[in-house]
Formats: sequence, structure tokens, C-alpha cells
Amino acid sequence: MTTKKIIPCLDIMDGRVVKGINFLDLKDVSSPVDLAKLYSDSGADELVFYDITASVEGRKIFAELLKKVAACTTVPLTAGGGISTLEDFDVALGCGAEKVSINSGALKNPELISSAARKYGSKCVVLAADVKRVDGVFRVFTKGGKEDAGLDFIEWIKRGESLGAGELVINSIDTDGVKGGFDLPMLEAACNAVSIPIVASGGAGCIEDFIALFKTLPSISAGLAASVFHFGEVAIPDLKRAMRENGIPVSL
Repeated sequence: MTTKKIIPCLDIMDGRVVKGINFLDLKDVSSPVDLAKLYSDSGADELVFYDITASVEGRKIFAELLKKVAACTTVPLTAGGGISTLEDFDVALGCGAEKVSINSGALKNPELISSAARKYGSKCVVLAADVKRVDGVFRVFTKGGKEDAGLDFIEWIKRGESLGAGELVINSIDTDGVKGGFDLPMLEAACNAVSIPIVASGGAGCIEDFIALFKTLPSISAGLAASVFHFGEVAIPDLKRAMRENGIPVSL
């Protein structure tokens, strides 16, 4: 089993970190700069900066805020939101991100994945998918989880891998913010379909949920969460110690 990563997620709206349930009812949490520094100092392996309304509002990522977040962290940073061109990759990377996450932009133009992989390398290209069950089938959603993209989830991630994506982030809309555990059936289906690293997102409510994730699906590379970290329900040092005690390789 490879070393597993713990990744706090900063969902940004109007310059602030927010969090909701099932992608709805978003509430203000804190300053992204303050949280980024806290997580960087407390042992996070990476951070994710998602400008969650950029695509819906038809604008580009909050570049100046991203610069401030990158400047106060010492861990790798992934940035996403409103990424639809190679120039957007340039901006995000120029602001200090090491990887760029694409979601709606890739759905509109799948060739962006391959173009970015050729220019920056696959390790820089993260394909994020917001996924929800529709009549028992895993479907990809867009526009902040509001609109069915008309794509089968498994077919989409296979295509993303073939186009050159180097990492996959699976955001389960069904479990997002519910704190009842990660969506293990959805994640297992993804693990069986692709070979690139998979980051699990949506549903973490306690330390045991991370333990169950990595014990059940040892090929998952990282657990991503927001509210359990934002509201102090799980401290990253405590989580990592528990993982180590349960035989899960982790960097302390």
C-alpha cells in the first residue's frame, strides 16, 4: 500500500471559504488564507483551492486570492474553478498552484485535457468529476452539481484517463457534507475502471471514515475533506496517528 495523503479542500465563494450539504445551502466558514496556513502547518499533505462559482458565473479563477493562499502554504496546491483554456492553466500555475483541476471546462472541451497534458505533463492535470446517482446509475454533473452533463461516470473517467489526465478527484454529491462516510460503491467502481491516482471526496464525518476508506479501497491515493477539518471535528495530526495505528502508511 502506497503512502496515503490527507487533503483539506477550500471551497471559495465571494473570496471566502464556504461549505454546504449535497452542494446546497452554502454557509460562510472562514478566510481561505487563514485556513490554508493552518492546514499547511498542521500536517496536510496537499491543499485544494476550488473557486466553486467561477464556471457558473462565467468568469475566471480568483487569481489574486490564489496567490495569497499559495504564498502562505508549504505544501502542494491544486487550483480549480473556471479553467477552460490553456491560458487559464498558465494563470493558475503562475499564481503558485502545482496542479490544475478541470471539471466543467473538460466537459465542454475534452481535448483541453490532452492539450494541457502535452504542455504541462499529465501530473499537472487533475480531472474532477461531480457525480450523483440517477435511477441507480452514476452520472456526471456540471455547473456546481446543478445540471446533469448527460454522461455516464465510468465512461467519462476512462476517457479522461485516455486523454492524459494524471489524477482523478471524485466528488460524490450524494454524500457531500452529510458526514456519513465516503461513497465507497462509487469509488470502488472508479478504482476498477482506471489506473491513475484517485482522490476520494465527499462524506467524511470522523476519523473512522478515513480508516474505512483506505482499508476497503487500498488503491485510493488520498482522502479529501472540508467541513470536518473546517469545524475542528477532525484534527489532521490525530487522523494521521490513527491511520498509522491502523496500518495505513501515512507521512507524519
